[in-house]
Amino acid sequence: MTTTAANRRQFMAALGAAGTVAVAGCLGGDEPQGDSATTDPETDGEEGLSAAKAVAVDRIARDPTDIPAPVDWTEPREHDVTVRTERLVAEIEPGVTFEYMTFEGQVPGPMIRVREGDRITLTFEVPEDLNMAQHNMDFHAVYGPGGGAEATTVSPGDDPAQISFTADYPGVFIYHCAIPNMDYHISSGMFGAILVEPEEGLPEVDREYYLGQHELYTDGEVGEEGHHAFDFDAMLAEQPTYVVFNGQAYGLTEDHAMRAKTGETVRVYFANGGPNLTSAVHPIGNVWSRYYRDGDLLTDPDRNIETAPVAPGTTTAGEMELPVPGPVKIVDHALTRATRRGALAEIHVEGDPARDLYDENP
Repeated sequence: MTTTAANRRQFMAALGAAGTVAVAGCLGGDEPQGDSATTDPETDGEEGLSAAKAVAVDRIARDPTDIPAPVDWTEPREHDVTVRTERLVAEIEPGVTFEYMTFEGQVPGPMIRVREGDRITLTFEVPEDLNMAQHNMDFHAVYGPGGGAEATTVSPGDDPAQISFTADYPGVFIYHCAIPNMDYHISSGMFGAILVEPEEGLPEVDREYYLGQHELYTDGEVGEEGHHAFDFDAMLAEQPTYVVFNGQAYGLTEDHAMRAKTGETVRVYFANGGPNLTSAVHPIGNVWSRYYRDGDLLTDPDRNIETAPVAPGTTTAGEMELPVPGPVKIVDHALTRATRRGALAEIHVEGDPARDLYDENP
């Protein structure tokens, strides 16, 4: 295994002390474009990865604060939503590139936020110049064939597809591409979340964050510099190279960590795209004081949950109070994924203690 010096420093700083610790779509199909080869002309015939490719974006990771504002209306509304697919090269970590498939150019796809009873008209586009495969959208919040996947199946350059649906049941739900190669597409970044708030809304919090976990199956090793192609055999064996939040290994740490202040309450929406692994989401140095298991927003939330399973294809929500300063590290507590494969994010909490609960120098 090789690791860049910059990424090794980022990894160690992020870990700190904790470092010791049924098919919805049925139309069409595709194969990776040149993604199965482990040799490349750029390597002069030598075995190994090709050189890292030029990236299309600085960061594939969606900003965790990129969330629509809370619902403030009391009667059903109509919403026009357009989602475009985009296939692009970006870094998993410094010096390691991968060709992602995305909704709207980042991972996870944009959060859609509506109220119970709202009507959504969805326009789905697959631009010919940005894609090489057929795509669609399966919403777990939709009554309808394939959650809308059958009606939204579009090939590159086809006219956009359009569906209309009522958000009839509240909760937090995942959406994802659901063509027959859906595991490949989801692993490459094609998933996101839709939040359907109950009629009475959600309790007010000071801040909200949006995280998406998924696995990357590549033909390289963790930290190996170069361009990582998709590896179907690794996916079939369910042996990922990386397990990441928002598409990047340790991409929500250090300068890109989430920010909060002592005394605040925060809510985290956590989507597990998978396609295969159940997450064990845990906030190090805190608990989920109110945990909406499996995205259930109608039942009274569970209290003071330390670690919770999040199945692939599930979005959940958890709230935390922040009484003391310091980092809160959010991890998949299948800890090899956090310590070695990328599944770690941070909330940097600043300010004076809100309550006298902790003293590191008694």
